Amino acid sequence: MTSVSDPRGLGAFLKARRAQLAPHACGLPTTDSPRKVAGLRREEVAQLAAISVDYYTRLEQGRVRASASVLATLTRALRLDDDQQRYLYELAGRTDARPRRRRSAQYVRPAVQRLLDQLTGAPAVVLGKRLDILAWNPAAAALYTDFSSMPSARRNYVYLLFMDPIVRGMHREWDHDARDAVAALRMEAAGDPDDPELARLVGELSAQDADFRSWWAEHRVISSSYGTKYYRHALVGDLRLDCDTWSSPDGSGQRLMVLTAEPGSPSYDALRILASWTAEQPSRHQGEGRTADGAGPRAV
Repeated sequence: MTSVSDPRGLGAFLKARRAQLAPHACGLPTTDSPRKVAGLRREEVAQLAAISVDYYTRLEQGRVRASASVLATLTRALRLDDDQQRYLYELAGRTDARPRRRRSAQYVRPAVQRLLDQLTGAPAVVLGKRLDILAWNPAAAALYTDFSSMPSARRNYVYLLFMDPIVRGMHREWDHDARDAVAALRMEAAGDPDDPELARLVGELSAQDADFRSWWAEHRVISSSYGTKYYRHALVGDLRLDCDTWSSPDGSGQRLMVLTAEPGSPSYDALRILASWTAEQPSRHQGEGRTADGAGPRAV
């Protein structure tokens, strides 16, 4: 049951909390000029939370009720601990809508995993909600990074593109690719605007990367299913790869992304070299879309 909201209390709490935060602690640039207010300005909180200044101002004034997604981004922007987050949701009258700690389950069908396993020469990944990386083949790990070495919560295409130095550094046209990724994530948000995991992802990236904050605020959307990627790999050099994605017919919203190169091209030869190296490595589990014995799907 949703509790009764306290708009004035919520506004007072937001003001008090932003007054306690230093700009540099939130990844914001500092200047030598004196600040008129202690802590963060309204404009800075709105920027970190990827919402408009007018909307945030009305929140502090108790003139609008915050949605669950906005509360989740404010939790990240204002660096709230568990108790403060609980208090924020109680003031907003949304105690029943507080984001759950567990990520929602996503499954990769065994047939899709078999397809990944059989695509030996082409890097391929399965993208789920929020562009989470649910499964991959050895060629994708060789191209990008060892996905199995990172926590599942960090296996997100957009997060890695902005925050992982290896993945970010290999994109020769990073600005173009990253901006398109933000637009694709915007499209995801339209389908489930109250997804707390999506709100947490957006809040974290907004707090840590100025480009993400700026591009997210543009509200640009994209749903392109093909294009060209230009990479610079540490071992095989420059690559020009065609990137194609196919939507799953099962209604899960998952997409299979496959990268290929023109036969006979230097990029094609480079992919063959990567594939030969991965073939020499001991077999290891790719993705988390099936049980250990391969008998059926498993939650991701």
